[in-house]
Amino acid sequence: MTGTGFEKAPARDRKRFPGISSRAYEHPADRSALVALRKLTGFDTVFKALSGLLPERSLRLLFLSDSVRVGETQFPHLHAMLLDACYILDLEKVPQMYVQQDPKPNAMCIGLDEPIIVVTTGLVELLDEEEMRAVVGHEVGHALSGHAVYRTILLFLTTLALKVAWIPLGNVAIMGLVTALREWFRKSELSADRAGLLVGQDVHASMRGLMKLAGGNHLHEMNVDAFLAQAEEYERSGDLRDSVLKILNVLPRTHPFTTVRAAELKKWSQTRDHQRIMDGHYPRREDDKDTSVTDSFRQSAAHYADTVRTSKDPLMKLVGDIAGGTADLGGKLRDRFSGMGATGTGGSSSAGGGEDKGTGTGTGTGKDGATEQG
Repeated sequence: MTGTGFEKAPARDRKRFPGISSRAYEHPADRSALVALRKLTGFDTVFKALSGLLPERSLRLLFLSDSVRVGETQFPHLHAMLLDACYILDLEKVPQMYVQQDPKPNAMCIGLDEPIIVVTTGLVELLDEEEMRAVVGHEVGHALSGHAVYRTILLFLTTLALKVAWIPLGNVAIMGLVTALREWFRKSELSADRAGLLVGQDVHASMRGLMKLAGGNHLHEMNVDAFLAQAEEYERSGDLRDSVLKILNVLPRTHPFTTVRAAELKKWSQTRDHQRIMDGHYPRREDDKDTSVTDSFRQSAAHYADTVRTSKDPLMKLVGDIAGGTADLGGKLRDRFSGMGATGTGGSSSAGGGEDKGTGTGTGTGKDGATEQG
């Protein structure tokens, strides 16, 4: 879309996906985690209660009064990108979009009745047009998947947990929901990254954007292959102690680590599933009502089984050994906790650290962190 005069359109034709279902790009763990979240004891009751208590009207008034609403006369290049993303993903109702003054690069999609997209000035100033197009597509993907509702509840519960921390057991109950929501949200970020790629249709721009979120506006000092190698090193390095530390590091976050996101997106861009979507073969929204919860769990189980089978993380390797009935499991457990691994020399095991799907398009609470986009 070039009508505004501010946006340089990509020098290529991009495909549109009429009637596309969010199931086409959703990460299997995203779908199953959300299904599991809804089945969490008491979640439906809490959700219904919170839906009536959340200050959504106040939130909308806050952005209306203290941010800049994107439109034809304000940030018109972002408005054109938003219309373009909704056109490509066939989202009929275009969400309102605001630019908020904040030096931290961030974006988020929130709202209960209708989604609102918010991007910070730090993000707008950091990314070029094609990188920003992927971010806008990422947020529109959240809207299409219905993620905004649960994101809003997560923000509310995180704030509430801080307020009731002094109440015995009160914080424990709330943090249980917060932890479950964060686990789902980290997976949902991987889905939205895929939506951003479907909109931008430029994997290099998506990679550049993630690199900038990690290292700032210094692309001349960075290298895509070296950046992806960090994710590989993160996955394979260390022993079981490092695996546990990775889990602990990611628990407070709503987003996966940036290198992990980049590696996941690059991997998906090379799959047959992605190619089929680009060829026009994808699940349609009109068929969503016929989808099976059992199928969602089955696909997720297959994904996790493949993850365990192929992972280089020592903990995942141990899980695979247990599932396979490997002999001398006690010795393997001792070696991996001691760092001896397969070599028995006390060095790092050749089956090193695993990938934590922690999440990076935002941060863990409220306004997502400086190096992540929501």
